[in-house]
Amino acid sequence: MPVILGLCYGRYGNIIKRFGLVQLEFEFGPRYNIAPSQQVPVVICKNGNNRLLMFQWGLIPYWAKDESIGNKLINARAETLEEKPCFRKSFEQKRCLVLADGFYEWKKEGRIKKPYRITLQDGRPFAFAGLWDSWLSPTGQTINSCVIITTTPNKLMEPIHNRMPVILPQDMEPLWLDAGTIPSRVVKGLLTPFPEEGMVAYEVSPLVNSPRNDGPECMVPVNNLF
Repeated sequence: MPVILGLCYGRYGNIIKRFGLVQLEFEFGPRYNIAPSQQVPVVICKNGNNRLLMFQWGLIPYWAKDESIGNKLINARAETLEEKPCFRKSFEQKRCLVLADGFYEWKKEGRIKKPYRITLQDGRPFAFAGLWDSWLSPTGQTINSCVIITTTPNKLMEPIHNRMPVILPQDMEPLWLDAGTIPSRVVKGLLTPFPEEGMVAYEVSPLVNSPRNDGPECMVPVNNLF
């Protein structure tokens, strides 16, 4: 599944306004090639206020015996959230937004997998539907982690992959975050493919195949490299 791209991190004022934040509690630089187990920017709602935090990508349920389970829980299928013990409680009580301005997916062509970057057509930041949880390690360390929800692909994504992350409509983000009063059965209908006419996809360099490469060159279309 995809790797998340940087979120126009330098435009602090825009991020505050776009995601209804009271303030930014910390500063962070741009990221262009985030891999599972690394930190990703998320928004959660606490006491009626949206807070921007950094969580580990790969959900570690509060009951887990070992944090390594997070390596397997980077995505959650929308169709089975209520059935899976790993996700059921978080779906009801701990929903979050995972922020990005694009993501990568790999298209298989014979024995070759070609990476593509997918964004909204206007290039603006958006939010994946996510779930989160807090896990207390045997040494007393608290790890906050998250998972990205996926659904069936739209027509843009179909030729690239058989799944896609759930991108929430902006006006539905507050509903998703309000896990305190809005039950999961109400928001389940939001977990659908984003309209393909609002998205674009283009091939990028195999540089993104390695998380060691984390610069703006990861986002450059292949056609512009030569």
